Order: sequence, then structure tokens, then C-alpha cells
Amino acid sequence: MKMFLFTVFICVLDPLYTLSSERDHAQATVQSHLLHDEMRKVPAFKTMFSNLIHYPPYSMQLEEVNPVPPFIDRRWRGRAERRIEALQKLARSQPSLQIPRIEYEDPDVGGRNRWKYFERWELNRANHTRLQYVPETYIDKVKSRDKPSYLISRTQTDPYSPEYVVPPGSIPELLTLVTLTWGRGLPATQAEVEVIERAREKRAWEATLPPLSDATQIAKRRRMMEEMERKEWAFREVEIEELQEVRLELLKALLRKREENRNELMVTRLDAHWFNLMQEKEEKIKNIQHEHIKAIRRLIAKGKNVERKLDKRNVIRDYTEFDSQPYAPLSRIGYFPDNRADRFIVKNPFLNTYQGLLELEASLPDSVTQPRTEAPKRSTTTKDGFIKRSARLELELAQVYQCLPATKQLAMANSSCLLQIEEERELAVITLQSLIRGRAIQNMMFEGKEKRLELIRELRTTHALQEDGQLLKKAEKQVTLALQRQRDLHEHKMSLMEKHLARVEGRALSNMLDFLSKELIRLQDERRIHAFAMLAERQRRIREAEESGRRQVEERRRREEDEIFRQVVKVHQSTVDSYLEDVILDSMETTADEQAREEIQRVAVEINDIAYEMETRRTHLQSEEIVAELVYSFLIPEVRKMAIKEKGRKCEQLLSVDQRRLPWPESKMSTTTPESPLTGLNRPGGLYLCVLP
Repeated sequence: MKMFLFTVFICVLDPLYTLSSERDHAQATVQSHLLHDEMRKVPAFKTMFSNLIHYPPYSMQLEEVNPVPPFIDRRWRGRAERRIEALQKLARSQPSLQIPRIEYEDPDVGGRNRWKYFERWELNRANHTRLQYVPETYIDKVKSRDKPSYLISRTQTDPYSPEYVVPPGSIPELLTLVTLTWGRGLPATQAEVEVIERAREKRAWEATLPPLSDATQIAKRRRMMEEMERKEWAFREVEIEELQEVRLELLKALLRKREENRNELMVTRLDAHWFNLMQEKEEKIKNIQHEHIKAIRRLIAKGKNVERKLDKRNVIRDYTEFDSQPYAPLSRIGYFPDNRADRFIVKNPFLNTYQGLLELEASLPDSVTQPRTEAPKRSTTTKDGFIKRSARLELELAQVYQCLPATKQLAMANSSCLLQIEEERELAVITLQSLIRGRAIQNMMFEGKEKRLELIRELRTTHALQEDGQLLKKAEKQVTLALQRQRDLHEHKMSLMEKHLARVEGRALSNMLDFLSKELIRLQDERRIHAFAMLAERQRRIREAEESGRRQVEERRRREEDEIFRQVVKVHQSTVDSYLEDVILDSMETTADEQAREEIQRVAVEINDIAYEMETRRTHLQSEEIVAELVYSFLIPEVRKMAIKEKGRKCEQLLSVDQRRLPWPESKMSTTTPESPLTGLNRPGGLYLCVLP
């Protein structure tokens, strides 16, 4: 049982057992409690004798057993070790820092702790033998199932950062950069450097702020904070504008890249189309060359048969003569005869001798030497079994013809006298038919001669025997060739002219179409960019409106908080001031009364003495000077002050009348600061300044 407890709580009991992180330590602790703690039944008294599922008689609870002594630390020891390592590293740079020394217990292997190193563990042999027969397939399944998740959960995705120790009373700057991680600010760029510099400036500015404990510096602190806030907002606006410019440049780059991709796609399509056209052109050229070769061969064959005396092919003669095509074909046909064709020659006496041929002919039946071929009869029925119209018509004509001879014989018997007249008429008709037929043949021959007149002339030129005719033909030939040459030259000139005109027209049309297409694309891109710019401007305005709204809300909230703070401070200050004022006034009144009485009595005596003395020495001019000085220094200023107060009171009455006339929400009037009775700077109706003389 001790061995089981030690193996279960080895992560806490064994000081040499090391885990990689605090997470593994927590997992091992939870696993040890799950293995050691037991479940026990806790009866429910209300439903103790119930057999229903939804009213169970008991509930299962985990009974926690804690065999680990309380003096053993259950925390993860890696954090303390890292803290000590960080202190040791820091001590190298700061010698004044003292590190607590770790004292290890004396092992004393040969003394009192000898039993720890020479004790044998008692193993349960039954469990040991049972563990040996665990099927390997289960272990392989467990390994294959747990290995990927283990590797993924233990993968290090962020560079290791060692533990640090902050000396008391110091705020290191590196702690302000904790939010910067690898891939999110590290390695630092120009933007991160600017942020760090701004943070340093802000800390320096915060150090220059007056403390909150000094009530006389609160206004100055507020002004400095408002100025810094304005600077922050200005920097934020500049930053937003730069971000908008970066987004606009990115949008332009994307549009440019899309245009380049579109151009590349068009070029690839044009290349593919050009390649297909070139393939079609090559195929057409090959076909034209093949047809040209065939036409040349036909012309050569026709040239050999100009007089139309060329005999047809005689297969028997070809195979009896060994220099014919079957034995010696032309290699251009693509057939190369076998050199050993003599093996297939048939040598038979019935074919090589005359007597053999006679014997062979005598031995053959009459059906072979005198074939009898009968023409196949045409079917008179269709596929559906009906008689065709032509067969029906032939049948009807046959029946009519069978009926005709009987009527003729009867007519000849009755009219024998008319035979001679009919015979003469028939002979005349036959003669007329022969004349008409001869004339038709003559017309046909004339039309054929007219159609083939050029061929006849060509034959006459080739077969002319007279020298005069040949000379005439040569002269006609030269004239014809000259005319053909002139016609060819004229056609060549016209073709060149048409080619140049077509080239110029095509160039102009292509330039015009290219210009129009580019202008269309430019207009479309310009409209698209204008639309994007309008959207960006609209979004910028919306964001500016949101920022201004948030700014107004924050300013209003700040004014409310300042007013609340001012009122609270004012209440506390007023109570303290009133108390102190009462105490001080009481004391001051008592002392001042006594001192004033004494001083008045003393001054009165002195003034009385001086007055009596001056009365005795004063002249008439000095009396007038005293009166004038009293009038100019006391009477006239007092009257002027009374006039100024009267004008201020009238100005306040006018301002109050204007304020009543102008509509203004009560909420805003309630949040306004107290105004001056003379200037009216914070009045809701507007800014009114009353200039006093």
C-alpha cells in the first residue's frame, strides 16, 4: 500500500521527480487524486426507500483521502528554481543583490540515512506476472491513439522567455513591452520603435504633471491633460489618414495586379488562338500540297492518254509479265515487294501445256465453261407486305396488252381495205422521224463542237502539218502569251495595290479599335477607382463622424465627472472652510475688537493732536486743496462706481430676457458651468460680452 501511494503521489513526494511545466504538474496531481480517491454512497433521507429512477435513494460522492503530510509543499518546484536562476543571473550584473542560499540536507549515507539507500521494495508477484501478459495490440493502439495529441499539445509555438525579478522601487521599461510577441510586434520594425518612443514621451509627460494632492495645480493639470488629448487626437487623425493612404495604395496595387493578370490571360489566349490558327494553316498547306501532287499525277495520266487510245488494265497480262506492277511496283507508292516471291509461283502441267489445258477443259462441267446467269427478279411487295404501285401498274398494263391483239385481229378482218393507207402513213411517219432524228444528232454534234472548240484548236495546233499554219499558230501563241503576261502584270499590280490599301486600312482600323478599347478600359477603371474612392471617402466620413461622436460623448462624460468631482471637492472644502472660518472668525472678532478699540483710541488721540496742530498752522489755500482732494479721490469715484453697477444690472436684465426667449433643452442647461454675472460666457444662448467703461 505504501508503494502504491508513493507511485501515485510521486510528483509531490519525490524531490528528484521533475516535470516540464506547471500544467503537467496539475495534470499529475489530478490524476493521482482520481486514482486514489474512492466513491461512496451518500443516502438521501427523503427518498431512501424509493425505487424510481428520477428519485434515486442515494447519490455518489468522491471521498477525498489525503495521504500526503501537510508539511510537504504541493506546488510546482520549477517556478522557484527558475526564480533562483534569474536571481543568480541578476547577481552577476548587480553585486549588491543578495541571493538566499539553498541548504541541502546532509545525505549521511553511512549513518542515519543508510536505510534509505539499501531498502528493497516488496513487489506483488501476482500483479507482476499479470502485467507481463498485457496484449501488445492494445498497447500499440494506445500509442497510436495518444501519440499525435501528445505531440501537438507539447509543441512549442512561442520562443522561450526566462523568468525575471523586478528590484523594489524600480519600474523596468521592458515590462511595458510584454504585449509584443513573436510574429505580433517582434522583431520590432519602425512602427514599433515609434510606439515605444511615444510611450517614453508620455511617461516623461506624466512625470511632469502636477500631483492631485495639490488643489492649486488642478487647473494646470487639467489644461495639460486637455492639450495632451488634443495632441493624441491629432496624432490619431494623422495615423488614420496614413492608414487610409496605405489602403488606397494597396487597392491600387491590387487593381494593377489584376490588370496585369488580365493582360497575361489575354496574351495567353491570343497565343493559344494564334497557335491553333498556325496549326490549321499547316494542315491546310499539307492538304493543298497533297491535292497538288494528286492533280499533277492526274494530269500526267491524262497526258499519256491524249488520243484516248489508252487500254484498260489487263490483270492477266500484268501477272504474266514480270516487269509489271504486281511484280515490280514503284517505291513511291510505298510498297516494297518481297524478294522471295518466286516461292509462291504455281507450276502445274495443266496450266503450262496446251494438252493439259484441253484435258482440264474436258474435265470441267458445262456450267463452268458456259455460265448461265439469270437476273434476279425484283420484289413486287414492300416490307409491310403491300404490292408496289409500279408492280400494280405493270400488272394492269399486261392485262390491257393481252386484251389488245383480239381487238386488232377483229378490226383487221373487218377493215382489210384500209391496210394499204395505214402502211403508207406509217412509212411517211418513219421517214419523218428519221429526218428529225438526224437533225437532232446534227445539232448535238454542232453543240459539242462549239463546246470543245478550244480543244479542237489545240489538237489542230499539235497535229498541224503545214508550215504556214504552224507559223500562224506560233504568232497566235506569242500574242496570247503577251496578253496573258500583260494581264498577269496588271493583276499583280492590282493585287499589290489592294494589299497596300488593305494593310493601311487594317492598320488604321486596328489603331482606332485599339485606342477605343483602351479608352473604354481606362474609363471603366476610372469609374471603378472613382467608386472605390467614393466608398473610401464615405467610410472615412462615417468613421470621422463616429470618432467625433465618441469624442463628444467622452468630453461630455469628462465634464460631468469634473463637475461631480468639483462639486464633491467643493462640498468637502466648503464644510471644512466653513468650520475653520467660524473658528477663525470667532477668534479674530474677539482679538480684532480688542485691538481695534485700543488702536482706535490710540489713533484717535494721535489724529486729534495732529488735527489740532494742523488747525493752528493751516492756511486758506491748504483748506481748499484738502477739499478738492476729497472730491476727486472719494466723491467722484464713488459716483462712477454706482453708475457702473447700474449699467451692469441693466446688461444682466437684457441677457436674462434674451435667454428666456431662446429655446434650450433643460439637460444642457443643467450641465453648464456657473457663469459670470457680468460677462455671460457660459450662457446657453451663445457668447455675450458686456464691455464696461
